[in-house]
Amino acid sequence: MSSAGAPRPAQAGAPPRAGRREWTGLAVLALPTMLIGLDMTVLHLAVPYLSRRLHPSGTQLLWIVDIYGFMVAGFLAMMGTLGDRAGRRRLLLTGGVAFAAASTLAAFSTTPQTLIASRALLGVAGATLMPSTLSLISNMFRDPGQRRLAVAVWMTNFSVGAMIGPLVGGLFLEHFWYGSVFLLGVPVGAVLLVAGPLLLPEYRAPHAGRLDPVSAALSVLTVLPVVYAFKEIAQHGVRTASSLSLAAGLCLGAVFVRRQLRLPDPMLDLRLFRRPEFGVALAGLTLGLFAVTGTQFLLLQYFQLVLGLSPLVTGLWTLPSVLAGVVSALLAPFVARRTGTVGVMAGGFLLAVPGLALLLGTGPASGPLLGVLGFALASFGVQAALALTNDAIISSAPPERAGNASGIGETGANLGEALGVAVAGSVAAAVYRARLHTGGLPEAVGPDAARAARATLAGATETAAHLPGRLGGDLLVLARTAFTDGMHTAVLVNIALLVALTAAHLALLRRVRRTLRPARSPAPERISVEHGPGA
Repeated sequence: MSSAGAPRPAQAGAPPRAGRREWTGLAVLALPTMLIGLDMTVLHLAVPYLSRRLHPSGTQLLWIVDIYGFMVAGFLAMMGTLGDRAGRRRLLLTGGVAFAAASTLAAFSTTPQTLIASRALLGVAGATLMPSTLSLISNMFRDPGQRRLAVAVWMTNFSVGAMIGPLVGGLFLEHFWYGSVFLLGVPVGAVLLVAGPLLLPEYRAPHAGRLDPVSAALSVLTVLPVVYAFKEIAQHGVRTASSLSLAAGLCLGAVFVRRQLRLPDPMLDLRLFRRPEFGVALAGLTLGLFAVTGTQFLLLQYFQLVLGLSPLVTGLWTLPSVLAGVVSALLAPFVARRTGTVGVMAGGFLLAVPGLALLLGTGPASGPLLGVLGFALASFGVQAALALTNDAIISSAPPERAGNASGIGETGANLGEALGVAVAGSVAAAVYRARLHTGGLPEAVGPDAARAARATLAGATETAAHLPGRLGGDLLVLARTAFTDGMHTAVLVNIALLVALTAAHLALLRRVRRTLRPARSPAPERISVEHGPGA
């Protein structure tokens, strides 16, 4: 007689169905998954506090926020291979302890440089958690329908973590110092150490791939110099240092691509991009997160520094977008059964466009409602698409390359979030500085105060507080208007990306329909991107 927690018996020849123990284990795996997403955005609300306490430059501030995501993306694939060799549960538990230690170091950082280094270590530790959780899900849920639901829950937890980061940050910042937002990793690590050995199975791949630290280093060294160059160009214009950094990143990127194409077992199988459905699904995942994360980063600063809302109130105003994203992510797999996966993804991206367009109507005196409604609509659309992208990515790859396709998808997700903050922040900062230069600061503002005001909106707000009477008010109005213009410009970039994603998915939908017209019955073990999970 099987126990209550054992997998339920399946029909002859069918994979076993997961039982209570597996679903409870999924709840445990949800904790680190949500934590990874939360750490992507929890600092979005702490930006004004970091500016006042640590006095970072505008570029340092962006590195503090986005270096975590870049390090996660760079080390994900290698950590996935390490988990196959050393044991996926062991890597998860080790990563949980390392994440807690790095979180503590970040919480007590006293300089921008120390905090950037701590966030980088957090990213390396976070890279051990994400592939371990998804790989364990594939071992725990053998039934395709249950696995699809479990992966959707996994992706939803990652997205929810990213969405509730500002709310959690607001609650902590209202009562504690800015470093407290990092300490969430400590109890999660403790829960993993206690519950993991009891509920999660251990698994080692019998034919695990070889570790490739050279490729991992090349991937990081490709992205960071390019991002550095972009940030420096946005802040100072084209200079020798930024040009050399850009050239170095592009050269290293060429070396990375050449290495992946020549290796028999590459860290990232770039040959998968020859499949249009794979490339479109990955672009949807990466650029969808790029658009929504970058927009959220600027919108939360707008709520605090332009509208003057407290961290807690700002966090509460994010709840509509969180609820909209959760509802759409849970509904998407069911709608896809009728309309097809690609159709839902195209519709989700298209629905997000008018949501972001509403943000173009925000201003220093518009109040928060327009921004809240617009971002909630954008979140509803994008999260519906994102809930299906992982399954679409895996399904579009050959069965023997599904693991590598999953690794590329996870890398794309983290890279999209980090790039979203880096690009949106840099674009908004460039417009902000240009407006303050062309608009002209009040003549009575001294050179030091002017320099601080042009660096960041938080710097302008602090400077205005020390200026007498009307002078401070004039500076504040000018700076807030300049920041809003910068946010609008970044939002326009994201709208263009979403329109392009919609067009790409519609083109893929037409291609798939032409391909499926002669034979409408997909293979039972594969998921058709036309018919969706329930076909």
